[in-house]
Amino acid sequence: MFSAPDDATAQRMGTARAFACATLMLTDLAEEPIWGYAGRTLSGAVISAQGTGWLRVVAERPDKAHGKLWDGPKTAQELLPPAIPRPALHDIHDWQAAGWAYRAELYQHTDATVVSRSPVLAQDPALPDAWWAKLRTALDYLAEAPTERIAVREEYIRRAVPEYTGCDVGQIEWSTAHGDFHWSNLGGPELTILDWEGWGLAPVAFDAAQLHLYSLHTPATAARVRQTLGHILDTPAARVAELTICAQILQAADRTPFYKELVEPVKEYLGTTMERTA
Repeated sequence: MFSAPDDATAQRMGTARAFACATLMLTDLAEEPIWGYAGRTLSGAVISAQGTGWLRVVAERPDKAHGKLWDGPKTAQELLPPAIPRPALHDIHDWQAAGWAYRAELYQHTDATVVSRSPVLAQDPALPDAWWAKLRTALDYLAEAPTERIAVREEYIRRAVPEYTGCDVGQIEWSTAHGDFHWSNLGGPELTILDWEGWGLAPVAFDAAQLHLYSLHTPATAARVRQTLGHILDTPAARVAELTICAQILQAADRTPFYKELVEPVKEYLGTTMERTA
């Protein structure tokens, strides 16, 4: 859901996608493939002998082609319960070329469309009641999934929250989270959760807090998030998650446009709701 990168990166990634299609015997159907941040990923529909699929190509320097982000989708496919609605990962192919490491991930195609082109919601998506019910169930299942992966590091929380919010952290309770739970990673009208790179342990209610704070421009939807996920958001343990998301937004506001859009509502939220729960 990001703009196309510079021409050299776009050409390199286009070449990598073409190589992946040839290697996996796929026909590229994407007239306008979808870019990830700074051209790190390139994704779009393909067709194989088994039918329509979705191909995501990831690029990293070889010394970074490992670890949490690199293996997140693979481990999510292997370890998370099927009750969490997400496209199945069918195949992976790794290779290196001209100083870059690449991974092609072939997914099940889904008819769901992302709720928002931007991570930050600009208008009420009018999602059906069944979508909200499945959202609650999915996050409850995810929270209980065992893992040693880390989505948000404690050292970051204890440094960034006081620095950017002026609030103390206190005790942190942990559960498993998606870690990047915003509106561009959610599909509808049938709930589908996308982009499992960063899943792992985070403060309790981290995903719910992120979805709520990214909805502040649309009060009706923000209220629906709190209504649906109040069983975790309206608990003392959720305060750390909310503060961490606020800190992330304020920290990155000068370099990420959609974070900048949230600065004022986040500051207002910190000055009212979070101040009362301190």
